[in-house]
Amino acid sequence: MPDLFTPLALGDLELPNRVIHAPLTRCRADDDHVPGPLVATYYSQRASAGLLIAEATMVMEGNSAFWHEPGIHSQAQVEGWRLSTDAVHAAGGRIVLQLWHGGRACHPLLNAGRQPVAPSAIAITDDEVRTPAGKQPYAVPRELADDELPTIVEGFRHAARNATAAGFDGVEVHGANGYLLDQFLRDGSNHRSGRYGGPIEHRARLLLEVIDAVRQESPLVGLRLSPLNSYNSIADSDPIGLITWLAERLNGCGLAYLHLMRGDFAAKQHGDVLTPVRQHFQGPLIANMGYTAAEASAAIGAGLIDAVAFGQAFLANPDLPARIAAGAPLQAADPATFYTPGPVGYIDYPTLAELVAG
Repeated sequence: MPDLFTPLALGDLELPNRVIHAPLTRCRADDDHVPGPLVATYYSQRASAGLLIAEATMVMEGNSAFWHEPGIHSQAQVEGWRLSTDAVHAAGGRIVLQLWHGGRACHPLLNAGRQPVAPSAIAITDDEVRTPAGKQPYAVPRELADDELPTIVEGFRHAARNATAAGFDGVEVHGANGYLLDQFLRDGSNHRSGRYGGPIEHRARLLLEVIDAVRQESPLVGLRLSPLNSYNSIADSDPIGLITWLAERLNGCGLAYLHLMRGDFAAKQHGDVLTPVRQHFQGPLIANMGYTAAEASAAIGAGLIDAVAFGQAFLANPDLPARIAAGAPLQAADPATFYTPGPVGYIDYPTLAELVAG
């Protein structure tokens, strides 16, 4: 039976193991959202992952939600990301870029006063956003018109083309965690009518158009979904029905994998989303959220999933596959440095070999 260390094919990409690096926002890009040598060091340190999924990256200018997150819409950003892809490939790794639009999670203070956009004019209410002026309430977004949505699709297409130019092995479309594509999918944030609102097949239209456009520009396309996660004030009246419909519909989209978050950060919504996806989606399934190595290996062996994406475990353990294989204890990540600038809590976690060597 397969386990975490059985190779896995995702499209034409051969993974040596099934220990996946989850996309993790770390806010280490510069003021122009260009990732530099520090980011390249971080990813190259973790190149032993079966696959590195790089952090949420802006597909279009003026849609910042985290202040110093990276982008992939400018030539400088393409060149900045090339540092990371070259370093990862030199270390024997494989890396894809997560393409992202924040939608209503963006804030005017991060975007030269620009009002955020969303499927409906409904603000995030359960948190605040970090800005140069300190934490601020989220702004009420402007509802996008139907005739504006082709521009969003083209933004994702151009970003995928840039990711290919930057040397990525593929891309992951971010359809999760209450950001723009997820805002369209879920009926708690999408109150519009017409071609992009109402029934599931309409709410999913933008996501499907983005996937089709991105596939034309990238050799490998994955998708991340989080039907239960309530982060960013997101919810759906029927998350199981939503993910079941999507799992079947996505079979015709040419995805290399589906990356599914199995739970809710805030534990507000509950249910089994893995089973209907496994029943209906015919491609590789990567699961995420709260897995131990033992549970991950058992789930893979039982055929429930194909791989597991680890988040915080990879932050503090750059050599996570080696630690799992050795049964070694894992270092704990420091939440105080998750989003702070500089190398501390980013590239200074030692490997197991470094600790043994003293």
